[in-house]
Amino acid sequence: MEASPIKKYAAETLGTFVLTLFGCGSAAIAGATLGTLGIAMAFGLSIIAMAFVIGNISGCHINPAVSLGLFLDKRLSAKDLVGYWIGQFVGGIVAAAVLALIISMCDLGGVLVTGLGCDGYGAASAVGISVVGAVIVEIILTCIFVLAVLGSTADERTAPFAGIIIGLTLTFVHIMGIPLTGTSVNPARSFGPALMMAFNGDMTALSQVWVFIVGPLLGAAIAAGIWMAFKQKKAA
Repeated sequence: MEASPIKKYAAETLGTFVLTLFGCGSAAIAGATLGTLGIAMAFGLSIIAMAFVIGNISGCHINPAVSLGLFLDKRLSAKDLVGYWIGQFVGGIVAAAVLALIISMCDLGGVLVTGLGCDGYGAASAVGISVVGAVIVEIILTCIFVLAVLGSTADERTAPFAGIIIGLTLTFVHIMGIPLTGTSVNPARSFGPALMMAFNGDMTALSQVWVFIVGPLLGAAIAAGIWMAFKQKKAA
């Protein structure tokens, strides 16, 4: 029996909350200790965990770009797309607020010192990537990630392992992307921390967050186009 829309949207809120809290939290609190690989694994393992918790309820998109890709592939209705997006952004914002609260209760110097795992370009990038470079990176990384989602969930032979496949894919795109942009590939995961940083007086992430909304959504649209072209060729 299919879950009700409210349950689906609530599941997406919970899943995005977990992804943002543990992924961004690992970067903000223990990034210096974990390094790129450790942070990448935190994001990937969050996806795997949530796939087994909410996968049978909402499909465990927990990412507006993934939802867009599935909508364009006609696996998600326009109504559910909007509901998923609302749930995902709410989850990301609440997670960032909780993370900010946790940091404020620690001897870490506060949110402005630790950050909240925000994405960025220019001075906010570890390698000083330009805004154009950041957009290109986010398009490419998201395209690859969404292709993995579309492919692994389309075939009944791979669907049982989709959560693991998707989690590992998210891990490897983070390994490359973290030094470049911090790796978004997920507008909700980027917007929540950027908004909370603005509330704490640093507007940098919020002023740059459009890159991490536009880039991932464009990457998802391209992935959907590639996937549909592959399906047509296979059918022919």
